[in-house]
Amino acid sequence: MLRKVFRTGNSTVVSLPKDVIDPLGVRDGSDVSVELDREHCQIIIRPVDKPIAAAGVDEDFARQVSEFITEYRPALNSLAKK
Repeated sequence: MLRKVFRTGNSTVVSLPKDVIDPLGVRDGSDVSVELDREHCQIIIRPVDKPIAAAGVDEDFARQVSEFITEYRPALNSLAKK
């Protein structure tokens, strides 16, 4: 898979296709770890907070709940204050 490197503001960016990031549970706003493997001349990107399903809870369902909470956290916090 060939990707272009480009600049946006003061950052250098490589876009990642949806079919690469979805299996990792990474989405817009997710934290990732970026490491440089100098020996093999490669960049390694890993998700930091991959949702961990509780025993007996479907992993896909746990991911969806985690994404919902992340996306709607301000609204949920506002409702919790009422």
